[in-house]
Amino acid sequence: MNILQQMVTSIKNNINNPAFCIEDTLYTYKELSVCIAKIQKAIQNDVNINDNNVGLIANNDLETYAAIIALWLEGKAYVPLNPETPKNRNSNIIEQSNIHAIIDSSENTQYEEYSIIASKKLIANKANPSISKYSEHQLAYIFFTSGTTGNPKGVQITHKNLNHFMQAFGDLNYTLDRTDRCLQMFDLTFDLSVVSYMAPLLKGACVYTLGSSNIKYLEVLKVMSSYKLTFSLMVPSILHALLPYFKKINLTHLKYSMFCGEALHLDIAEAWSKCVPNATIANVYGPTECTIYCTNYVFDPHGPNKSYHGILCIGKEMSQTETIIVDEKNTPLNNNQEGELCLSGPQLTIGYWQNEAINKKAFFYLHSNNKRIRYYKTGDLCKKDPEGDIIYLGRTDFQAKVQGYRVELSEIEFYAKKNIPNRNAVAVIFKNKINNTEVALAIESKPFETEHLINNLKTNLPSYMIPTKTMFFDTLPLNMNGKINRKEITKQIEEKYG
Repeated sequence: MNILQQMVTSIKNNINNPAFCIEDTLYTYKELSVCIAKIQKAIQNDVNINDNNVGLIANNDLETYAAIIALWLEGKAYVPLNPETPKNRNSNIIEQSNIHAIIDSSENTQYEEYSIIASKKLIANKANPSISKYSEHQLAYIFFTSGTTGNPKGVQITHKNLNHFMQAFGDLNYTLDRTDRCLQMFDLTFDLSVVSYMAPLLKGACVYTLGSSNIKYLEVLKVMSSYKLTFSLMVPSILHALLPYFKKINLTHLKYSMFCGEALHLDIAEAWSKCVPNATIANVYGPTECTIYCTNYVFDPHGPNKSYHGILCIGKEMSQTETIIVDEKNTPLNNNQEGELCLSGPQLTIGYWQNEAINKKAFFYLHSNNKRIRYYKTGDLCKKDPEGDIIYLGRTDFQAKVQGYRVELSEIEFYAKKNIPNRNAVAVIFKNKINNTEVALAIESKPFETEHLINNLKTNLPSYMIPTKTMFFDTLPLNMNGKINRKEITKQIEEKYG
């Protein structure tokens, strides 16, 4: 049975149970069902049968979640568009994706030039959700991640990829049922949101999203405490922000506490384990290109735990994934040899949307046992220990994780240099005083007022990519090879602002 059949069956079998809690309002599976059906009807009437990709304004409401399922049932892929992101960036994504129709639950849309399905204004009908068109080779979604030269790149995920992810997730035995209450803390433009709503809905559980009236980490704590949540997937930076409150946190109802999107530090996992005494803590890892996550490591509160420089191990591959460590020539390495982590298996994306140049750089083939196997180069420096656990060592390139989002630092530099021509600018990440990651911009120039520069960046980049600190250098430091010494820049910025 594929996940769409499971979804339809789950909705039918749990019709009177709560499906979502959004802004402190509970919605049943029946209300979700009605919402899906009316959006399905609108898609049938208003979206061209040949338009496979549909834009979705990623609002935090029932209509938006229902629209995802409705699009899948109609054989369409959703392309999430963050309503807080500058319109010209979203327009870039819309143009790249060949989108003509957008589903928007906002009171007033910003995208009048497209065919708009105003999902909040649709009238309910008596239909029930049903699969209208399905192939496992159809796209389920395209998530656009940060790219070089200011052009976001789209990761294509098929229903086959999702089906295999859910099989692998099930093999982890993190059991969910209709009594569970599950956190969904992610923007719908972040792929960790997919498992955060999909895994609960397939089991008849209830999904709890974050309200918008509070600071994010405080809202996470409020929702987890007030509703006695049993399952959570979070980015580790939430823990760094919550650290001052740890002595008061006692989430005894939590059964599973999972982390992904950033390096999880051993010391904070140890401290967190005292706040969630009955929970299994797991560190999971995976790029968007390998469908949400694909490795798993269970933290032992009694120790010892595997780590490197204080960063928790990312464990072994899940049941649907193969991992290898390779050198610069893509030659597989032995255990304890450091190299780039590469991934293969049925969770692996079919490639970037209409971007063969990047596909050629990101994917390669190896022959093994008379089979030609396709691998994805993660850009993560790792090694395997003799037991097969993957030890995370850092990044091999200039990509970084900020608030769980993958950021291409060169994209920030691209837009910065457009606004300050003839001056060099280098974007780096640094740890602030509470050990969270921020973006800083190092500029080779005499000091000047940066308000205009930052405002220009805000018109092109999402909020998590905007530098929070700037530092001026008469001459940017260089290493022995004459290259920009990013480590030295980061060190100086951390000395000043960390």
